[in-house]
Amino acid sequence: MEFKVSELEREPVEFDLELPPGAIDFGEEAEQAGPLAASGRAEVIHEHRGPREIVADIRLRGQFSGRVHVPCARCVEPVEIPLAAEFDLIFRPVGADSDMGERSISAPETEIGYYQKDSLALEDVLREQVLLSLPVRTLCKPDCKGLCPRCGANRNSQPCHCEESPSDLRWEALAGLRSRIKS
Repeated sequence: MEFKVSELEREPVEFDLELPPGAIDFGEEAEQAGPLAASGRAEVIHEHRGPREIVADIRLRGQFSGRVHVPCARCVEPVEIPLAAEFDLIFRPVGADSDMGERSISAPETEIGYYQKDSLALEDVLREQVLLSLPVRTLCKPDCKGLCPRCGANRNSQPCHCEESPSDLRWEALAGLRSRIKS
């Protein structure tokens, strides 16, 4: 769904839709597991920067919910994560702030995005919001054993018979230090 500034200036647009799996490419970070529901409102906010300069910002408020699969941080098996979040975002035209020169920005200004060619794609906004709402690190279970560094076997599903690698002689001094600290 695309929001065009010319249409939003006439009237705000309400949206309520379900995107099927594959409608948004999340890359390697996540894979959609079922429909992604999104609803909200898009409108234009006119920012007056002087007597003759008016910038048309797009304000997008809404929420989304759905489920995604993300790889486990240790064994890379898919883990299903339920997601639900709200957003309230402002987008400016690309180049609207380019002639401002160097200046410090306020905390609310760090939340401003930019749109190109007088339109904004909802799918791009949802992709960003879903990826931002994912946990930093996901495990399939708290005691996940991960992959064997030698053969790549998933240690959760099959035993690995690889030998432990011999210790590096450069670390032996630290190994002795541990026993001296405990005593």
